[in-house]
Amino acid sequence: MTQPLLLIAAGGTGGHMFPAQALAEAMLARGWRVKLSTDARGARYTGGFPHTTQIEQISSATFARGGLLAKAMVPFRIATGIMGATFKMMQDKPDVVVGFGGYPTIPAMAAAILLRKPRMIHEQNGVLGRVNRLLTKRVDAVACGTWPTDLPEGIEGVHVGNPVRKTVLDRAESGYIPPGDYPMEILVIGGSQGARILSDIIPPAIAALPMAQLQNLRVSHQARDEDEDRVRTYYEDQGIAADVQPFFSDVPRRMTEAQLVISRSGASSVADISVIGRPSILIPFAAATGDHQTANARGLVDAGAAILIPESQLTVDTAAAQIAAVFENADGAAHMARAASSVGKSDATEHLIEIVETLAQKGKT
Repeated sequence: MTQPLLLIAAGGTGGHMFPAQALAEAMLARGWRVKLSTDARGARYTGGFPHTTQIEQISSATFARGGLLAKAMVPFRIATGIMGATFKMMQDKPDVVVGFGGYPTIPAMAAAILLRKPRMIHEQNGVLGRVNRLLTKRVDAVACGTWPTDLPEGIEGVHVGNPVRKTVLDRAESGYIPPGDYPMEILVIGGSQGARILSDIIPPAIAALPMAQLQNLRVSHQARDEDEDRVRTYYEDQGIAADVQPFFSDVPRRMTEAQLVISRSGASSVADISVIGRPSILIPFAAATGDHQTANARGLVDAGAAILIPESQLTVDTAAAQIAAVFENADGAAHMARAASSVGKSDATEHLIEIVETLAQKGKT
């Protein structure tokens, strides 16, 4: 019997690629073949995918970057991608196609529509991304990672949660050690967009902590390439032990060891924080489409697991006060960790699998 084939289409950010990776891991474990369709940006995130995942780079583009000429070429690049994806899909004959959002999903999802393949999308955020919003009326199911999700009138979504990678699931509800007079950690993660303000504000905010806490503290700070050297130098000058890198391949381990996570509220980051269960200070990316990062943070904030600082109110003094509030109240920090775990959906991948397998069965009838 031929193994069924799942085609996953995902865009070029961690927010799209990490839940795609989680589904790939689970479907491979269930005996499916898995193929990933992405672009050059997305390919940077494929290192964590199981080696048996077939990875195919396609031609895609976005109107969000580049000059006038680049923008004028976008429709032609997307059309080329759709033609290529259609011919490839006629050969591969996937049983189900799942899109996770971003412009690189357009070719595969358009091909699935043209060839009438069973198809669905998964939206990670509380507000639909541009591409997923275009696709909602042309797919068989809309799975939602954040609830409620703002959906077009007449569209019903299924709340499944945001799938997390196996490395995160393995650390679900890990025991939390609250702040105290012993070695402590802070994890600062900014995502692929809008990380600069965290590199400007958070290091001096951490440096404002009392010396008794600083001497026990280690910081893991994710900074953009162009900010890496200055952020590292600042921590060194302040005598703060810090590991500064553009990308951490072991975020789940660092998050598990942290007393506090300071982060943007991208859907994948919020999902990881919830499943592992850690206190957090969340700073939504102000330029996010539809302010979806504020919507993403709402569940943790309402549960008492996270402190929300709008980007417009983010100053060194504000951030320093909130960091100190967590570090000076061990019982409060422990409560935040438990509250984060209470809203985590570690079974999100299983719910997504159910929909995929149901679509596969319908496709055979």
